[in-house]
Amino acid sequence: MTDLHETATNNTVALPIAAPSYEIRAERGSDVAARESLLDVCFGASRHARTCQRLRDGRLPAEGLAFSVVHQGRLVGTIRLWHVDAGGRAALMLGPLAVDPGVRDLGLGAALMNHAIAEASARGHGAIILLGDAPYYARFGFMPDNMAALALPGPFEKDRLLGLELHPGALDGANGVIMATGKTLSAKPAGGAAVNAAHAA
Repeated sequence: MTDLHETATNNTVALPIAAPSYEIRAERGSDVAARESLLDVCFGASRHARTCQRLRDGRLPAEGLAFSVVHQGRLVGTIRLWHVDAGGRAALMLGPLAVDPGVRDLGLGAALMNHAIAEASARGHGAIILLGDAPYYARFGFMPDNMAALALPGPFEKDRLLGLELHPGALDGANGVIMATGKTLSAKPAGGAAVNAAHAA
């Protein structure tokens, strides 16, 4: 978290800007139990049966692209991105995105999305795909463009498959079933892999 700070322009001094009351940081091994509990709250017992989970089962998230939000010493948010082959194009699949219902007024969902997108771009990734509500994700640049010829390995709602090109043309010619390509787990952790959140399935 940042400290309070003031800025001066000519003779005008801006009011102090309050630091956020939360911290976004890299996910840790000690976050697993709290993350899984949060996902249970957000998605319920059926979350492991979702189609997007097929792309995460037995896989590790993309390196450096799994984040937790801590507020008042408690994990209250999570986001993860995963390597996939999007019909012949390398991409990331976003999910889960989950925020504790009790702190959603802090804007954590948007903060997590912006943080994850910026980190993915900084690491040189070309595109991010997700399955989610178009009106919510449009604010971050996710659109159905270039998604028409792509499919998921199971039932899904076509109008919820959205993409964001971090580099122009990254999804040009993408055609086929989206498949997992990330590193495999040597052993599946207790509780299973995480699933998508409130908006991203």
